[in-house]
Amino acid sequence: MPLVRRSPCKVNLLLNILGRRPDGFHELETLFFPVPLEDELRFARGGDGVVLTCSHPDLPLDSGNLVHRAATRFLERAGLREGVRIHLEKHVPLAAGLGGGSGNAAQTLLGLNELFGTPLEPGTLDELAAGLGSDVNFFLQPNPALAWGRGERIEPLESFACLHGCALLLYHPGFGISTAWAYKELARFPDALAGRPGRARELAARLVAGDRDGAMGLLYNSLEAPALEKHPVLALYQETFRDLGAMGTLMSGSGSTTFAFFPDRKTADAAVAPFEAAYGTAGWLRVVGL
Repeated sequence: MPLVRRSPCKVNLLLNILGRRPDGFHELETLFFPVPLEDELRFARGGDGVVLTCSHPDLPLDSGNLVHRAATRFLERAGLREGVRIHLEKHVPLAAGLGGGSGNAAQTLLGLNELFGTPLEPGTLDELAAGLGSDVNFFLQPNPALAWGRGERIEPLESFACLHGCALLLYHPGFGISTAWAYKELARFPDALAGRPGRARELAARLVAGDRDGAMGLLYNSLEAPALEKHPVLALYQETFRDLGAMGTLMSGSGSTTFAFFPDRKTADAAVAPFEAAYGTAGWLRVVGL
C-alpha cells in the first residue's frame, strides 16, 4: 500500500518586504496562515531513483518539479540507494501565491522520512527545506507561523481562535504572476520595498488576543504595489468582496489569488453568485470554513 499525505496550501495574512539583501534576495517578514485546500501525494518504495507522475499536464516530472528535487535531495542526504515512486494529484492552482509547490516539497520530505523509517532528524529536514524554497519550511508544521529572512525562519503560533467559525473565500482568475517579476518591479515602489519592521508580529498579536476586527485592518502585502498596477482587476475583486460582506481581503503572496475573510460560511457562500455574475465562472473559486 502506498503512503498517502495531504498537502495543504497557505495565504499570507501579511507580507512586508524590508529591503534587498547583498545576496540578491529580499529580507521580509510574513504571517503564514494554513488553508485546508489540499493536493495529494502517494509514495511507494522501489525502483531506481525518483519516478514522479502527476495529474497536471503542465507540471514537469523531472528536477524542474519541487517534489522531484525534494525527493532526490532526501535520498542523497539519507544515503539511500533504493528508489521511490511518487504520484502528485494536483488540486491547488499553479502560480497562484498559495504555496502549492512549496507544500508539495515539504510533504515529500515528511512522507519519505516516514516511508523509510525516519532516517533524518527534524533539523535536517528543516535544512533541506530551506535549500528548496522560501516557503517550504512553513509547511513542515501545521500551524500559523511568523517567518523572517527569505521566509525560511519560522516561529509557529497557536491557532487563531478568533477566526474559528469564519470562512475564507479564495479566487484565482486563471492567470499567474511571476514571483521574480513582482520582486523586480518593487524597485519602482520605494515604500513597498522598504517596509516598516514589526508589522507581522503586530498582526499576529491582534489575532492571538482575539481582536478580529483590528486584525483585518492590518492585512498587508508589499507585492500588491506592482501586481495591482499591472492587473487592476485584482483591486476590483477586493472592492467587490468588501461590498459583499468581507471583513478583510488581500492578494496572497506574489498573486494572483485574492482571498477574503467572511464572518461565517453562510455569508461567504452567498457572495459566490454575485461575484461570478460580475466576473464570470472561468476562474478557480473555493470557500473554506475555518
